[in-house]
Parts: sequence; C-alpha cells; structure tokens
Amino acid sequence: MRAAGEIGATKALARSHAEASPFNFRAAVARHSLPYALIAPALLVILGVLGWPLVMLLWLSLQHYGLRELFQHQGTFVGLKNFSTILADPQFAYTLRTTIIFTVVNVGLSMLFATLIALLLERVSRFVRVLLGAGLVFVWATPVIPAVNLWQWMFDYEFGVMNWLLTRIGAGNYLHHNWFENPLQGFSVITVIVVWGAIPFLAISLHAGLTQVPRELVEAAQIDGARAWQVFRHVTVPTLRPLLLVLFSLSTIWDFGVFNQVWVLLNQRPAQDYYLMAVFSFQESFRVSQYGLGSAVAVVMIAILVVATFLYVRQTVRSINEGGA
Repeated sequence: MRAAGEIGATKALARSHAEASPFNFRAAVARHSLPYALIAPALLVILGVLGWPLVMLLWLSLQHYGLRELFQHQGTFVGLKNFSTILADPQFAYTLRTTIIFTVVNVGLSMLFATLIALLLERVSRFVRVLLGAGLVFVWATPVIPAVNLWQWMFDYEFGVMNWLLTRIGAGNYLHHNWFENPLQGFSVITVIVVWGAIPFLAISLHAGLTQVPRELVEAAQIDGARAWQVFRHVTVPTLRPLLLVLFSLSTIWDFGVFNQVWVLLNQRPAQDYYLMAVFSFQESFRVSQYGLGSAVAVVMIAILVVATFLYVRQTVRSINEGGA
C-alpha cells in the first residue's frame, strides 16, 4: 500500500510539473525541428536543381522520343518498352559488363596508388612533401579535355612519345603502333589516364586522414612488436574506414560515368568495343537520335549508382556507430 501511494504521489508530482510548464512540449518540438528547418532551404534548392532534371529524365525514358517528336515537342508514351529494348540488346549487356569491370579496375588502382602516395607523404621531409603536394594539386587543377589531349599525343600513332620511348629502350618495335586497335590495350591507356586524374584528390584526402590517426595507438602497436603492415592493417585502416568508404563511393560514381576520356581519345568516333555506359547513352541519344532509349540507359546507370552508393553509405554509418560504441 505504501509503495502504491509513493507511485501515485510521483505521478501527481510529474503531472503538476507538466501543468506548471505548458511550453515544455512546444519547446521540445521546436528544438528537434530546428535542424530540419535550417537545412530546408538548401534541400529545396537541391531538389530543384537535381531532382527536377531526374524526374524529366525518367519521364523521357518512358516515351518514344526521336527527331520527329523532338520537332513536335511531344513524345509518345510507351511505358517500359525502352527498358525492355535496351535490356534485350546484346550491345547493352556488353557495355554494362565492360563498364563494371572498368570501374572495379580503375577504383582499385586509384585507391591503391593514392594510399601508397599518402603513406609516402607522411614519411618524407617537409620540402619533399610540399613538392609532391604541389605536383598533385597541379594535376588536379588541369582541365580534363587538355589533359586527355596531352595523353592522346603521347600515345599517338605516328608521333607518340610512348611509341618512341618503348622502341628506344628495346621493349620492341612500337613505331606506328596503334594502341586503340586492340580494345585491351586501348582500355589500358584509358585506365592510365583515369587513374592519373583520380590520384591527386584521393591522395590528398587520405594524407589528411592519416594526420588524424592517433600517434599513441601507432606507438603502442610498435612497442608491442607490430610491423609496419600490421600497424597499417589493425590501426590505420580501422581509423580511416569512414573516409575510405566515402572515397570508394565517390570513385565508383566518377569511374562508372567516364565519358570524356573515351570520347576525346577516340576522336569522337569510338567503336562499339569501347562503349561504356555514358558513351552508350550519348550514342543512343544524339547519334541515333533515340532520346527515349538514351534516357533509359541513363536511368539504369543512375539506379546502379544509387544501389552502390546506398551500400557504401550504410557501411559507413555502421562503421561510425561501431567506432562510437
């Protein structure tokens, strides 16, 4: 009976406190809704700038939209016919497979070399670090088209520096060697260019992340007899895991949508063996003038990237929560 009386008194006290503070509920709602109110203007701008074009792209992918419809400003609604058409196209299957392999190889090589350079920046002198950092920034600041044109000249059929250099050092007779006659060699050249352009941002970001690794953890692992590889695996990587996942996500998005390197290197006339998803979408839209089919290819690209990004983000959030716990 006494315990029940105490519980009743506690409830009465809480009720009287709530009645004495009628604005507590409103203050709590305002406090929790304030962050959403602050980001609402930016969210509306993002939805207007990015969301509306995506909606229009999806709507166009559901229509038959060729040159005739372009002049009439009116397409014919065909539902999912464009998607069934491209999914049944052997060229689309080849392009998707090639793009996935190309993305995996480029992301892996970019992250590998960027990590090695970031570790190197951590161990060299300040003067060398400044020189390397300046070189990375210079590469990063170079516009894509001039950079690709430079590489195109280096691998040129008649005047290419690489052909002359390989012949000069005795690697074989590379005079008048066409690197793009064989798709494997051609994609190797494209991979070199893509990785070269991706390394600066990744290396600088990873170097900044390495400065945040607690030195006491590294020193404790070294005192316990851990080797450099073990320190990197068990101390550095767990600390950098959120950053690594973000960089993997960005690299996947960028490499999956590669267009300029292929388009410029092959003089705006890439063979079907060199089709990546972005090139295939452009060809369907502007060379074949089937804008609905091209939009359907773009929608498939976006869907794949959304799934990949979702997996990366979920893994990032999970790793952050595990680190906080």
